[in-house]
Amino acid sequence: MKVSVLHECGYEYGMLGLSLSYNKGIENMPKVAEALCRRGDEESKFLRHIDVWMLVTGPWLWWKQFMEYRLGNTMSDDWETQSSSTMHTILKGPLTQKNFERPIHLDVLNRVNAYIECKDFQSATDHLPGGFLYTREIKTNYQAIRRIIRQRCYHKLPEWREFCAQLMEQLEHQEFISDLRPVEVYP
Repeated sequence: MKVSVLHECGYEYGMLGLSLSYNKGIENMPKVAEALCRRGDEESKFLRHIDVWMLVTGPWLWWKQFMEYRLGNTMSDDWETQSSSTMHTILKGPLTQKNFERPIHLDVLNRVNAYIECKDFQSATDHLPGGFLYTREIKTNYQAIRRIIRQRCYHKLPEWREFCAQLMEQLEHQEFISDLRPVEVYP
């Protein structure tokens, strides 16, 4: 699992919108913003104005959960993605252990590579293990990031914990995530 925050923007606009709500100068808003973050999503909707672009490489198994999580929580307006294309790349050459999150059994790797060598796209993709690494560029916002960190940083799947930890280390505005008290589902 590899998470790289590429770009953040919109902080000033989030603070401007917040200042309009409180009819105060923008210079007073950072403290107000931090207090509102502790009160939950409805009070911290200014975070939707702070956009984050990231590049994430993770195993297919994790991506499957990521997309279900997104849709299952009606976050479709909070996430946009572009991804690497298995359709266009899988038959380009043999796979190695570096193409997987954890080492896979050599027999499995050899079978997939035999399908690749024969240019059998369907069989190659059908037999790819869940640990096959896949890269996506994600555009989201701080409110969606807060939600996912709070709900997933103690998840049973270790990739969720790693995703959250790497993301939390890289975000510019730590003040908006430092108050999170994750829900510990899997101790």
